[in-house]
Amino acid sequence: MTLFLIVLLAALVFEYINGFHDAANAIATVVSTKVMTPRQALAMAAFFNLIGAMWGTAVASTIGKGLVESSALTMLTVLCALIGAIIWNLFTWWLGLPSSSSHALVGGLCGAAIATSKGDWHVLRWSVTEASGKTSGLWPKVVLPMFTSPLIGFVVGAMLMYFLYAVLRRTRPHVVNLIFGKLQIASASWMGFSHGSNDAQKTMGIIALALFTGTQSGAFNDLPDVLHFLYTPEFKVEKWVMITCAITMAAGTAAGGWRIIKTMGHKMVKLQPVHGFAAETTAAAIIGVASHVGIPLSTTHVISTSIMGVGATKRLSAVKWGVVSRIVWAWVLTLPVTALLGWGSLHIIRYFQGE
Repeated sequence: MTLFLIVLLAALVFEYINGFHDAANAIATVVSTKVMTPRQALAMAAFFNLIGAMWGTAVASTIGKGLVESSALTMLTVLCALIGAIIWNLFTWWLGLPSSSSHALVGGLCGAAIATSKGDWHVLRWSVTEASGKTSGLWPKVVLPMFTSPLIGFVVGAMLMYFLYAVLRRTRPHVVNLIFGKLQIASASWMGFSHGSNDAQKTMGIIALALFTGTQSGAFNDLPDVLHFLYTPEFKVEKWVMITCAITMAAGTAAGGWRIIKTMGHKMVKLQPVHGFAAETTAAAIIGVASHVGIPLSTTHVISTSIMGVGATKRLSAVKWGVVSRIVWAWVLTLPVTALLGWGSLHIIRYFQGE
């Protein structure tokens, strides 16, 4: 029971960090275009993150039971997965790099599972066809979207921006800024909702996994009746888990992540309201589709490349590719580094336990 409480605390710490680490996803463009003040944007993002987090559980199911064989999972595995993700998130936040909290959690889980199974890579569910005919596993749900979603974000963002250029080519800049200043509030709200609907569910899945693992191991057998709600014989996301994660992420978002907001909103490309609207609308739509089909997408990757695609329509040199290259390196390193951190954390804990 003590270990579960530690896992629950670590999960909520991760969710809070996820909130302020990824706050830039929803508000960087609306702040950089000066449509909203930072405090107004954070309040709006926190509210819509909260609403979005309560919307569906498909992503939570993928994280909890779709990526790693249940035989390789213990309460300690879950804890070490969270430790790896937290360390990487704090490190990239300190550097001001918008890395993926989703991939950090997945990488940590995979590394910790391999360590738990003493190096058996077969515990990773690479690609599995279910009885319903649907395909699940790391390849279709994580790795393939990791490459395709940024590309889609860049291309769709650019296409939408070109379309808006064609429609608005005879409209005065003052009128365009006035119209899209208001529309950008709506697109930023949608982005906040989409972010909550995808990112908050990842921690829900981890807590649900810890509950299921604790029940299977008998950790909750002697609980008093008042705590019987923790007993979960089947993997499912309880309402109290959803509410707790939603509130925690909203609180983290409200705290802000100014280092990353500065990178995404100012350092990559200079934006006007129409560009912010195009980038946010593109990213929100892609993330919304991913949440519906249970893909734990990197919201950071999608909004970043949407901003790049929109900025590139001005001219390729408008995008500061030096900053972009640093961001891409963070993306590439997230999965292997967090897998190593999860793997190492479990071995370190076992060493001090005398195993």
